[in-house]
Amino acid sequence: MSIRFAAPNSPGRTSLCSPAARPMIRRAIQNTANDNGENAGSEEMLRASLRHFAQHGLGAARSARSEAEKAFFAGDRSAYDWWMGITRTLDRRLAANAEQIFTAKDSS
Repeated sequence: MSIRFAAPNSPGRTSLCSPAARPMIRRAIQNTANDNGENAGSEEMLRASLRHFAQHGLGAARSARSEAEKAFFAGDRSAYDWWMGITRTLDRRLAANAEQIFTAKDSS
């Protein structure tokens, strides 16, 4: 199936320019995510995360979490922080969940 672009007959009269659509467009633009924001982390962490993703594919975040878990139970704090950083870069939700679990285990 081919997709064809057809410009509107009269500029400014498309549904995107209607007064009702403007607030929805503004909200959509305000709610967009920017992965490279102020909490993006270091360039080194990003490169390491991309390398890890290249090696492990879609299971890379789970693999990094597993490495963080091994480092946690081995008592290697720097390795734990490194692997949690990679996990956080690849999947923030998985990293947050893992940190809650590890914090709970650490306090008990």
